[in-house]
Formats: sequence, structure tokens, C-alpha cells
Amino acid sequence: MTTAAYARNLRKTYGRGNTAVNALDGVDVDLAAGQFTAIMGPSGSGKSTLMHCMAGLDEPTEGDVFLGDTNISNLNDAELTAMRRDRIGFIFQSFNLVPTLTAEENITLPARIAGKSIDEQWLADVTRRFGIQERLNHRPAELSGGQQQRVACARAIASKPEVIFGDEPTGNLDSNSATEVLNLLRTSVDEMGQTVVVVTHDAKAASYADRVIFLVDGKLVNEIHSPTTDQILATMAGVERS
Repeated sequence: MTTAAYARNLRKTYGRGNTAVNALDGVDVDLAAGQFTAIMGPSGSGKSTLMHCMAGLDEPTEGDVFLGDTNISNLNDAELTAMRRDRIGFIFQSFNLVPTLTAEENITLPARIAGKSIDEQWLADVTRRFGIQERLNHRPAELSGGQQQRVACARAIASKPEVIFGDEPTGNLDSNSATEVLNLLRTSVDEMGQTVVVVTHDAKAASYADRVIFLVDGKLVNEIHSPTTDQILATMAGVERS
């Protein structure tokens, strides 16, 4: 199976001396291409730090992160910016849409910033699958929370990134809207060949993934393949007691 991204001996330390905190403590992890991976763990386990380092949003203290064959740990600021823009998609808990732009303009913004032409057929397919084709001329304030997150998902996918990273992508949504977004992410993997990685505290959300990895105190301690909600809850209970 092809690996979309991976990390070796990843360490991230905040502070120095007696006040130092090891957010990541020698993590080795592989993220398979064309799969949905969820990252879970107790508060302070390092799950968000891992995602941020894997996505090039934070710099590890030690170790290496690869996106495909590219060691992103060796990139300068300009190269990192280009990589995040061209090769990675992001979905945030707070949507991060530009309020003065329409839904369509938000979706195509990364491509336009990069000076790329818009694949109109792909855009039409994505917006149709995400059920927002009738809302493309509306601004974020005219959309529900679920619709805004669907726009954010479409923006992440429209540029055909190598990996889509989601940081609690359903955290601000009601249960119905969360289910819609999770189904869309699942469909983007199964039918569109995307690679999706999300950080979540929600066992139901994680159950949509092909694989769930668990962190405790900055270490990778367990993983489940083809998980059920009950398996995830049992594993979380176990790692929180350890």
C-alpha cells in the first residue's frame, strides 16, 4: 500500500529545563494513501501537535516528516508555504471561510492564489457531491454551519491535494450536520481517492475512519483497523487508565 505521508522519531518539546513539556516523544507513524485515518487521545496527548507537524503547520524539535518523497523538515518558509498551498488540504473546526467571498470564491481561493486554472468539471463534481451547487453564490453568513463546513471540505478537496488534514472538523456542528460532513469525507476517500487524516475526540466521528491511532503522553500506544464506535470507546477507556 502506498504511503501518503510518514514521520520518523518525531519529537516536539515546548519550554526548556524543568518546565519542558514533551508533546511528541519519538513518534513513528505512516499514513496510507487513499485511506481515512483518525487520531485520538486524551487531552494533552499530542494528537493536534502530531497533525500540525505532519501538515507543516508546526516545526518538530527532532525527527523527520515526509509528504510523499519530500522531507518537509528540510524546507524553508517559502517552500513550506507552497507545499501547504499546493499539496495539502485543510479543514478546520471554525470553517475559516472568508466572509466577504461567495462559497464558490472560497472554494477556488487556494487555486487562484497559486495562479492555477480552475478545473471546472472537477469543481462541478465536488460541489454536486457535497450538495452545495445551489449555494455557490451565497456568502458564509447566508449559510448554515453544516453548509459552511461542506464549503470548507470542498475547498480542501478542489485542489486535489495529496492529503487532507482535519482538526476537529465536526466540533462546531450539530449531530445531523456532523454526520453529513463525515459521510462526505468517507465518500471523498471511497469514491474520489482522497487521503484524509482527522484529529477528533468523538468516537462516532472516528468510527468513519479505516484506521484509528491513539496517542498518550506524546507516544503512539495503540491502533484499530475498521473500527466500531464501541471498540474505540473501549480502547480510549484503556489508554486513559494507563
